[in-house]
Amino acid sequence: MRYTSRPPKRRLVKKLVVVSIIMVVLLVGATAAVRYTYFQNLKAVSTNSQQAQRITVEKGATVDQIAKQLKDAGLIRSTWAFRLYVSSKEVREQLEAGTYMLEASQSLPEIVSQLTHGKVATDLVTIIPGQRIDQIRTTLQNYGFSKADVDTALNPATYAGNPALVDKPAGVTTLEGYIYPDSYQKNDSTTPQQIIEASLKEMDQKLTPDLRAAFARQGISTYEGLILASIVEQEVSRPSDRAQAAQVFIKRLNIGMPLGSDVTAYYGALIAGKGKTLLYDSPYNTRLHAGLPPTPISNVSTGSLDAVAHPTATDYLYFVAGDDGITHFSHTIQEHEAATAQYCHKLCSE
Repeated sequence: MRYTSRPPKRRLVKKLVVVSIIMVVLLVGATAAVRYTYFQNLKAVSTNSQQAQRITVEKGATVDQIAKQLKDAGLIRSTWAFRLYVSSKEVREQLEAGTYMLEASQSLPEIVSQLTHGKVATDLVTIIPGQRIDQIRTTLQNYGFSKADVDTALNPATYAGNPALVDKPAGVTTLEGYIYPDSYQKNDSTTPQQIIEASLKEMDQKLTPDLRAAFARQGISTYEGLILASIVEQEVSRPSDRAQAAQVFIKRLNIGMPLGSDVTAYYGALIAGKGKTLLYDSPYNTRLHAGLPPTPISNVSTGSLDAVAHPTATDYLYFVAGDDGITHFSHTIQEHEAATAQYCHKLCSE
């Protein structure tokens, strides 16, 4: 009797069928897993309603950039799920630039819907660092607020008892220095008073107990710290130079030397309607009068507040802002005059 083995071709076919079945099973399983993960990532990051975050989508931002921005803010679970959802719904081109208030309790589809159909319902009122109170007044009126409402909003009496103003001397009748520079939400029902209240709340948060204590260690009150910070804000363009400029002013105060600040003299002249001049004799002209001016001369940024609270340990007495944007410091009047001649041509001739 003769025996023969099964043809090799049939064995190969059988193996291919088995491998195909395994691959199909794995593919189905992987697809199911990916699908499950995808739908899990469409859910909200949190089930609890939380304070909304302000997210600004810049003009020209890509889907990848928006996804990363949302993920970094803790508003979505996954960047790839965001990209896949936007692509599958064919709304990539509908994502709109603007500022949105978003919550972690919103699902990814809800967030995408807001970014595509919820065209920003509010505008921003932006108060930039270094603005004087009269410039802020103009800014608010340019946003459509009436002069009467703006006048009320900028009257300190409107905010009696506000914690941000606890250090303001009773005789001071201006909010100069207290309106923190930032962007604030505005809709059709927003009043300028609400904008200023929001800015005062921001300022109160910046004037921490630690900051107040740091001012005290420099031998100045919180209000005096605010005045000095406003001068630093105006005098120094480069943030890294501010703490050193603050050191110069504090040392001058300690030895009874006039601050000699051009920007304070300009401020006094401008608010008196005299134009930008160093010659006008006002209480703000620290070239002519020793000590601090009566009030801040503009709003202030956190950087300037910190600079006054924590000045450098140097002992300079002079500085000049150069045409190159760098502040040049000196110990003596001779060094200062040499630095002025070398670095300040355009600015010092204005």
